[in-house]
Amino acid sequence: MLRHILAASVAACLSWSAQAQNFPTRPVRIVVPLAPGGSADVLARIVGEQLGTRWGQPVVVENRPGAGGNIGAEAVARSPGDGYTLLLGTLGIHAASAIYPRLSYDPARELAPVTVLGELPNVIIVNPSLPARNLRELLELARARPGALSFGSAGNGSSTHLAGEAFLLAARVQIAHVPYRGSGPALNDLVAGNIQVMFENLPTVPPLAQAGSVRPLAVTSGHRSPAMPDVPTAEEAGLPGYVATAWLALAAPASVPAPLLERLNADTRAVLAEPALRERLAGLGITPVGGTVAESRAFFASETEKWNRVIQAAGIRLN
Repeated sequence: MLRHILAASVAACLSWSAQAQNFPTRPVRIVVPLAPGGSADVLARIVGEQLGTRWGQPVVVENRPGAGGNIGAEAVARSPGDGYTLLLGTLGIHAASAIYPRLSYDPARELAPVTVLGELPNVIIVNPSLPARNLRELLELARARPGALSFGSAGNGSSTHLAGEAFLLAARVQIAHVPYRGSGPALNDLVAGNIQVMFENLPTVPPLAQAGSVRPLAVTSGHRSPAMPDVPTAEEAGLPGYVATAWLALAAPASVPAPLLERLNADTRAVLAEPALRERLAGLGITPVGGTVAESRAFFASETEKWNRVIQAAGIRLN
């Protein structure tokens, strides 16, 4: 019986190895669990286009927003483990699910990292009508009017939400949080003046800043971004010790077999290594990462530990 079991296991591994080599034979779908227009959507389309060229098959991007990205993420987790449905994963999904104690799925167990695509700073931006020309003036305004200002985010648990919560803890100010179904709708309300502040992922900010629709005050990384070199870091602008970078990943259902997961990882890393794509991402303020499956899994774990401390300190809990 043991010989039969071992033989069956070997046969299954060989079968999946062969399928991984032939993958894909039909279109692949990348689910972006946020509304169109944000950094996750932009990156999914850039990487998806290059993967489609490499595979000789279309890669379709599908936006499925809601619940801080968890509606789309759960749909991917429940999909067949054949590699044809992937997730543009976010910090909020993979490292901050603790804010939802009643999630109907477990991202850590039901989603497997393919690779971390890239890291990027957030930018603290305000509506130009706000009487705050720099970060120090924003802090003074927030301290003078506790709770009167509001900041929008791509949704509860998103990097744009958590960067804001970390800011409130570091600065000891009160600014009300308004969650949206993606950065696109939040940015629309910021430009319209319905909210005053955002901690937005950098790639979507430069065009709005150049048009005068928003005013950038600081980047949330430890160093200035080459994409916006004139914008100081938060530490330079008056908030020492505050660093809150975002990241985006490609993930798959946990049921995807290891050989296929490794194939997806290898192809994605090859795409991220292309000089033209790296240059394009650098222009958006995104630093490509592209680690192995094991490295990405370890990164998810360390980020979960880091952001759970912020969630606990800020007392964030949502049903």
